Amino acid sequence: MTTAALRVSAGWWRRPAEWPAGIARAWSRSLQFRTVLITVCLSGIAILVTGLVISYSVGNDLYSSRLDQALRDAGRAQQQVQSSLDATDASDPATVLGLGQAVKSVVQGASSSRMLAFIRKPGQPADPQAPTDYTAGGMSQSMISTQLASAVAKSSDTLYSQSVALPVDGTSNATHPGVIVGTQIHLPTAGTYQLFLGYDLSDAEQTLNFVQRTLVLAGIALIALIGAVTFVVVRFVVAPIQLAAATSRRLAAGDLEVRIPEDGEDVFTTLARSFNAMADSLQRQITQLATLSQLQQRFVSDVSHELRTPLTTIRLASEHLYDRKDAFDDSTSRTAELLHAQVERFDVLLSDLLEISRYDAGSVSLEIESTSLVRLAEDAIEEFEPLAHANGTELRLSAPGGYSEVPMDARRVRRVIRNLIGNAIEHGEGRPIDVIVDSNSTAVALAVRDHGMGMSESEVGHVFDRFWRADPSRRRTIGGTGLGLAISQEDALVHGGMIDVWSRQGEGSCFRLTLPRKRGAVIGESPIPLPPADAEGTAS
Repeated sequence: MTTAALRVSAGWWRRPAEWPAGIARAWSRSLQFRTVLITVCLSGIAILVTGLVISYSVGNDLYSSRLDQALRDAGRAQQQVQSSLDATDASDPATVLGLGQAVKSVVQGASSSRMLAFIRKPGQPADPQAPTDYTAGGMSQSMISTQLASAVAKSSDTLYSQSVALPVDGTSNATHPGVIVGTQIHLPTAGTYQLFLGYDLSDAEQTLNFVQRTLVLAGIALIALIGAVTFVVVRFVVAPIQLAAATSRRLAAGDLEVRIPEDGEDVFTTLARSFNAMADSLQRQITQLATLSQLQQRFVSDVSHELRTPLTTIRLASEHLYDRKDAFDDSTSRTAELLHAQVERFDVLLSDLLEISRYDAGSVSLEIESTSLVRLAEDAIEEFEPLAHANGTELRLSAPGGYSEVPMDARRVRRVIRNLIGNAIEHGEGRPIDVIVDSNSTAVALAVRDHGMGMSESEVGHVFDRFWRADPSRRRTIGGTGLGLAISQEDALVHGGMIDVWSRQGEGSCFRLTLPRKRGAVIGESPIPLPPADAEGTAS
C-alpha cells in the first residue's frame, strides 16, 4: 500500500463512523488496496459458493444415509414383530390383550429405537379384546402428522417416513431433528395396528455442524492466505509503478535530473528506459527553451535600457521644438507636434516593455500598503475626466462597498484601473461608462462597464494577448501600446487576484478586477457579478 494510503488508514480505523470514508479514500488513492480488495472479495464469493454447495451436499448425504439406516432398522423390526405375531397362539383372549406389550418387547430387541407408538388402525370395528394403544420412549401421538398416518393406513407393506422435530429430554422448548417411520402390523384376531418408530438424527446434525464449522474456518484462513499472497505479489508489481509515479512528480516539479533506475530486462525496465529517454529529451528541450527565453528577456531588457539614453535626448529635443512650435510655419509646427506625440508614445512603450520583461523574468516585487479601492477609482476618474468630456462620455461611479483599506501595491492597481477606464473611453462610442466598486467577506472588486460596440467571443479570447487589438483600423486616442491589458492581468495575478471580461457585440463590455481582502487568502465569489445585471437576457 502506498504511503498516502498508510497515512489514511493510520487513524480512521479507531473511529468506526469514518470507516466508509476511509475505505473510499484508500480505494481512490491506492492501486494495491484496490487489487487486494477485489481479489479477496471475488475469492470470498467463490469460497462462499463452494462452501454452500459442499455443506448442502454433505447435509443431504448425511440425511439420506441416516434415513436409509432408519428405514432398514424399522423394516427389520416390522418383520420380526410380524413373524413373532404370526407364531403366536391367539385363541386365548388374555393372550391377545398381551400382544401389545409383546410387540414392544420385540421392537426394543430388534430395533435401535426406543421411541415407538402402537396405534389401532382407524376404521375397524370396536373390539374390547384388542390391545390398547400406547406410546413409549418419549413418543407422543401429536408427533405423528395426519399425512403420515393416512399414508400408513393406506398400505400394509410399505414403510413411510417423515422428518420431525423431536423434543430434547421431554421438553417442548428445545428440539433436535428426527424422523418417524410408520408401517402396519397384523395381530391375530385383533385386526390391524400402526407401528411408528422414532429415530434421533442429532448425531447427523452434529456431524453437519462440525463440517460447516470446518468449512467456515478453512474459508476464512484461505481468504486471509489469498489476501496475503495477493498483497505480496501486487506489492512487487506496484512498487515500480509507484517509483515511476514519484519520479514523474519530481520531474513535473522541476527536478530535471531525476531518473528511474534500470535494473533487469523485464517490462518495467523497458518502461524505465523509455521514461528516462523521454526525460532526457524533455530536459534538453526545456533547457533550450529556458536559454532562449532568458536570451529573449535579456535582449528586450537590454534594448529597452539602451534605448533610454537616445530616447531621453530625442525627447528633450522634441520638447524644445514643441515648446517653440508657434514660431514655425504650419507644416513645421505640425511636424513638431507629431514628433512630440510619438516620442511620448515611444517612452510609454519602452516602460511597458521593461515592465513585461520583469514579469517574464519573475523579478517583480510588490510595495504593499493599505489602500481603499474606491479612492483609487475616484483618482482615476478625476484624471480621465477631461478626456471623457472631450469624447462626450460620462463617467459614473457606483460604490456600494470597497471603502475599507486592503493591502495592495497601489501603483500597480492604479495602473490597472487607468488602463480599464482608458480602454472603456476609447471603445465606449461616447456613451456613459459605469465604474462599480464593491466588496464581500473575502474580496474587493472593481468593474468598468462601457456600452460601446462590444466584442465577439473569439475576440474576447484574445483580449489579454500582447499587442492584440480588436479593431486594428481604430485610431488610438490615448496612445496605447497594446500591452496594457497584458500588464494589467499580470498585476492582478501577482496580487493573487484576477481580471475577468464579459462582452457582447452591440451591448458593450465589462472588465472586472477582483483582489483578495487579505494577502494570500483564497477568493471566493466575486462581489460584482458577470455578466452585468443590465445585459440583455441576464437574470437580475
